[in-house]
Amino acid sequence: MVKSKLFYSNRFKKVEKDAIKLLNREPDFLSVRTAPSTRAAGDAIQAIICDHFQELLGDACSEYSADFARRAMADLAFTDSDGLYYRVDVKTHRVETHFNMPNLTSVERLARFYEDDNNYFVFLMVRYSVKGVRVTVDRVHFVPIEFLSWNCLTIGALGWGQIQIANANTINIQPGYSRKKWMLKLCNNMLEFYPREIVKIGKREAYFKKLRQFWERKPE
Repeated sequence: MVKSKLFYSNRFKKVEKDAIKLLNREPDFLSVRTAPSTRAAGDAIQAIICDHFQELLGDACSEYSADFARRAMADLAFTDSDGLYYRVDVKTHRVETHFNMPNLTSVERLARFYEDDNNYFVFLMVRYSVKGVRVTVDRVHFVPIEFLSWNCLTIGALGWGQIQIANANTINIQPGYSRKKWMLKLCNNMLEFYPREIVKIGKREAYFKKLRQFWERKPE
């Protein structure tokens, strides 16, 4: 496996700092009408990141694209000079909302994507606050998913399972963490998760069997 020069050095930290500077020097991009909307603010921040991220990467990027559908695995993607391919999922966390659990990706999508050692699925989180119409960014995380500690992640019951941030206020980074160890932990978590879901499904099935009997006894 070829190690990413971007993430197995301190270079990603410079991208984080430069992203903060970029966003904080932007002219006010919210209005009195849009400022209360977390979605409007998040969409605007994401658009700025996608428009300028190639500049932030500098010579770490040889090819760049931000042309993805809304429900795609990534918001932007790039290839480096070593031919490594990065899909970046941009997330935002508004401090005033106190708590949220953003979805990162489907466990099945990630498993298939990581069959190729040259692929990196990258998490980019922008933490910001809004005062009036002014957005202030105080932190950016820009790391591959395997640098996220499992103690700040959880699995949501959607499809095969969705990897989620358990609480966007608490994000624990383990720089340089082994992808192999992280993926083995994912497998162990899923092998514990699915039996619990089977029990839940059994209870739901029993409920609807009783409900059907109830309705079968009803007169027309």
